[in-house]
Amino acid sequence: MKNAIDQSYAYCRRIARSRAKNFYYSFLLLPDHQRKAMCAIYAFMRYCDDLSDEPGAARPPLDRWREEMEDALEGRFSGHPVWPAFHHTVRRFGIPHEYFRHMIDGVLSDLEPRRFDTFEELYGYCYQVASVVGMTTIHIFGFDTRSALPLAEKCGVAFQLTNILRDIREDAERGRIYLPMEDLRRFGVTENDLQAGNRSEAFLRLMRFEAERARAYYDESQPLVDLIHHRSRRSLRALIWIYSRLLDRIQRTNYDVFRRRVRLSAVEKSWIVVRALVG
Repeated sequence: MKNAIDQSYAYCRRIARSRAKNFYYSFLLLPDHQRKAMCAIYAFMRYCDDLSDEPGAARPPLDRWREEMEDALEGRFSGHPVWPAFHHTVRRFGIPHEYFRHMIDGVLSDLEPRRFDTFEELYGYCYQVASVVGMTTIHIFGFDTRSALPLAEKCGVAFQLTNILRDIREDAERGRIYLPMEDLRRFGVTENDLQAGNRSEAFLRLMRFEAERARAYYDESQPLVDLIHHRSRRSLRALIWIYSRLLDRIQRTNYDVFRRRVRLSAVEKSWIVVRALVG
């Protein structure tokens, strides 16, 4: 059995190294057992996302994945290599099972063209696909006070809002408009503007507003670093710096998100890891 778990963790690590463009850099600052756990959770989430993003994505494969997940949480594994490591991680760190159910609910909702009338509705989606990831992560990092959980929730929202601003073009091409309709109406931006890549002054005002909202969630979640176990703080600090730097980059390009995908280079992310390592 131990060999099966080791093989599963090795598979998850390969997935994380090849696919986790931002997360994996922060994993490097963790002790081995936590790094393996983070890779296991990431590999699970990555497969969830792939099932909703692949051409012709439909509900039945995600429903089967949910059934396999429920079995894996009880120690019954299908043939997918992620499950032994996933089960071992969830038990070892006492991660609530409801988090993973919320994740799949959020991914399932992406199968239909996305529209949110209000920010409250968007927040609920961010909770499902990002906040529960943050709360899962701090169970691996370790924390001693439950006040860390709402801060991890806000941190996840900050990350997801950053992703939404970065990915406006790709999402619009898939028929997904994540920015709240109330905000588009407020600033005079239409869905057609987003789909056509119309970088108008109205669009820039909208983006400034959304970026400030994301920045506020970074600021509100800042005390989280001091509430997790000391050995994990460098990893969380690096992860927050990477995502907040990405938001900085979006702002510094004056929200030029239509022509190319805004990203940090491997060198920049490596420097952030070194900075977190040396304090």
